[in-house]
Amino acid sequence: MSDTTASLRRKINSAGDLQSVVRTMKAVAASSIGQYEESVRALADYYRTVELGLGACFRESGPAPLIAERKRQTFAGAIGAVVFGSDQGLVGQFNEVIADYAIRTLADLAGKPEVWAVGERVHARLADGGLLPVGLFTVPNSVKAITPLVGQILVESEARHGQGEVTELHLFYNRPLAGAVYAPVSQRLLPLDETWRCKLAELPWPTADLPEVMGGGTATLRALIREYLFVSLFRACAESLASENASRLAAMQRAEKNIDELLENLNRTFHRLRQSGIDEELFDVVSGFEALSGEEK
Repeated sequence: MSDTTASLRRKINSAGDLQSVVRTMKAVAASSIGQYEESVRALADYYRTVELGLGACFRESGPAPLIAERKRQTFAGAIGAVVFGSDQGLVGQFNEVIADYAIRTLADLAGKPEVWAVGERVHARLADGGLLPVGLFTVPNSVKAITPLVGQILVESEARHGQGEVTELHLFYNRPLAGAVYAPVSQRLLPLDETWRCKLAELPWPTADLPEVMGGGTATLRALIREYLFVSLFRACAESLASENASRLAAMQRAEKNIDELLENLNRTFHRLRQSGIDEELFDVVSGFEALSGEEK
């Protein structure tokens, strides 16, 4: 009986230690969600401002500066894609969902896909799905670390796009929804073609005062295009990180619930065995007392 209770006590202690780790990870995930969601909200207004600025430039100057900036390729290149995932586990189906979505979507596009993975976990999931990434980026661990990652992606994609190796660039990431729910989405970032120009040129101006482009139209357009590419990548990464931490928070909540149930069962079993042992010892004492009393009589 002592070995059984000792074994149960060790299991209870181990479950308690695991519960402390889960609660710590749960607190870290909850605090991280806030900073990434705040970043996404801050980007929304700026992203809208950049789009309105581009629309004003296109309505005033037409497509000529853009065509001069982005010459069409006479041959079809590969389809580039950046898939945002995670480096760490304990995120449920986070990486599986976005990897499967990217594989299905790229399979429907014409052209050979070249994929860059952001995160070791999603890199492995893409490789298991038959889509071996050509590059791997480290997942940022804070909002400040997103900017260097965006710079690396822009340099890599611009080099491939300038050499004609990649004619399109798509972003795949999980977008947070209400609560701990997220959904996989995609965005075509390149090329900046006529379809993209017309879409922005049709955006209505929010006020009755018509906009006016100050200074050189081409210089302003180039600056807005750089901001558009930067903020699109930054937003995709921030939303992916918010979804990752929301998924981790939900996973930790499920783990905490399971550990609580396990501890309750272990404690119940431990107390039952301990009480059974005490009852047996009391029974032995009473039996011995009665035996001695009978002998004395």
